Amino acid sequence: MNRFLLSSELIDSPLLVVCAIVAGVGALAVVSWAPRRVVRTLVIGVAAGVVMYIVAHILEAMNLFQGPLPAGAAAWAAGGVAAAAVGVVGICRRPWGRRVAGSLTVVAALLAAALGVNTAYGVTHNLAAILGVQALDPAALPAQAAVAGDPATLYETWEPPAGMPTQGALSALSGNAKIPTGQFAARDASLYLPPAAQVANPPALPLLVFMMGQPGSPDPTALAKALDAFAAKNRGLAPIAVVVDQLGAPDRDPACVDSAKYGAVSTYINQLVPQWAEKNLNVVKDHRYWTIGGFSNGGSCAAMYGSKYPDVWGQMLDVMGNEFPGSEHVAETVADTYNGDAGAFQANKPSVIMAAAPAGTYTGHLAIFTWGSADTTYGPGQQANSEAAQAAGFTVLTHIVEGAGHTGEALDASLEFAIPALAPTLGLAPPAS
Repeated sequence: MNRFLLSSELIDSPLLVVCAIVAGVGALAVVSWAPRRVVRTLVIGVAAGVVMYIVAHILEAMNLFQGPLPAGAAAWAAGGVAAAAVGVVGICRRPWGRRVAGSLTVVAALLAAALGVNTAYGVTHNLAAILGVQALDPAALPAQAAVAGDPATLYETWEPPAGMPTQGALSALSGNAKIPTGQFAARDASLYLPPAAQVANPPALPLLVFMMGQPGSPDPTALAKALDAFAAKNRGLAPIAVVVDQLGAPDRDPACVDSAKYGAVSTYINQLVPQWAEKNLNVVKDHRYWTIGGFSNGGSCAAMYGSKYPDVWGQMLDVMGNEFPGSEHVAETVADTYNGDAGAFQANKPSVIMAAAPAGTYTGHLAIFTWGSADTTYGPGQQANSEAAQAAGFTVLTHIVEGAGHTGEALDASLEFAIPALAPTLGLAPPAS
């Protein structure tokens, strides 16, 4: 499929408005086209919309969406189905002009419904992210030319050169730049290079490895937006970020661990990715300046990895993660991922790992937990894990996005908080006063 089409913005674009207008105009044309059967057509459309609205909330009550529907999602689905039903009436009635109008209405209405629901969630910004494929251009890796210096005081010593780009660069780690995946079939990761990483003789920068949710893909859109905003206020400085795939496919959940069924995902992220980054990126070699982070499913992996491998990851960022990997389907996870070993499943819960760590393990490690105040599915687990991290010796920061659920709104607000909150520890900003 065309790369431009796959990477075109869906949320922050006029496409939803255009589809909604076309659907509305088409439905009006169907209703008003002679000979008129206005009341019957309107009744069909309204009935279809009401049924869709009720079905959406029934499925929500069955927890099919793994949490409450975001505001507007059910309304967009109902409105789209209502307009589509009117379009179907038009297709079934002469003359041909009304049939054409009905066909256009059905297509535009269903697109508007899908785009509206996607916008209500606010996470997947393009078709590539929805399909779980990579659409960025292949990366041209920078030359290994980092300027040595004390990473703790980079915010003081860095002077951006003339001509430095104003935005970060996004690319796909594919082809010759692909990270070796070992025994895990990971999709190609994405790379974000902040402005300071794109100049001659760049400084060695902190590393942020990030994972998105499930279903999902290594889509860097939300993270890049937050990193660009930080870089714009901090002379082009920001972490170099690699968005990796912890799933293998949108419908899989390896629960963050190596397994016979899904492959060696933990080995890939905690060994192969760090080894590749040290060899190929201008990053600080001291792992105290490395952060493991993630959103939703990726956040649960980040909490597990940050607590299990403190020598690899200096800091941890858990954005609205599950309380533990596989929390939505415990029996299935134990059977498929742990080969029926419930004890091993229990031992890999982040809170259990943290509680079992020797005193002092997490001294100097920052852990950030964020969630939406309306996220009744994942919020309580985030609160519990933040308390477990505090008890285990992490320096803990929490951020609650008021009024938000498990949506892109909360993801964006969480990253807007988390990146500046990490910065002093990473040498990118002065210590908080």
